[in-house]
Amino acid sequence: MKNFLAFSLAFITTLFFSFSATAQKKADNWPAKTAFHQIMATTFHPSEDGNFEPIRKGSGEMVAKAKAWMESTPPAAFKKPEIKVKLKQLYAESMALDKLVKSKASDEQLKGTLSKLHDRFHEIIGMCTKEEKEEARH
Repeated sequence: MKNFLAFSLAFITTLFFSFSATAQKKADNWPAKTAFHQIMATTFHPSEDGNFEPIRKGSGEMVAKAKAWMESTPPAAFKKPEIKVKLKQLYAESMALDKLVKSKASDEQLKGTLSKLHDRFHEIIGMCTKEEKEEARH
């Protein structure tokens, strides 16, 4: 009985990690998403520590990456109108942030706008994860 429980637990754990790895691979197969994530990470995380220089230097690149993501062809699991709408919002919000940077806005103004953009990014990532889970059930 002990061996059966150990085997069952190992099997369930393997299935869980296998599903998680598969979901991550699908998300990683969207190069435009990965590119946007890189610029978001290199600009947002420093801002959490009060360093706004990376976003001041990288806001134009963020707009370009948001536009490229919006215009890219997503993996089949992500070809949903709701995701497309959120990508358009992400692009518009990226342009608004870039405009603030160019107008020499205060760090506090940038912080709020960048934080909202970061939240939008995670909203899209959450939608993609949801789509992957639904696809796996079918």
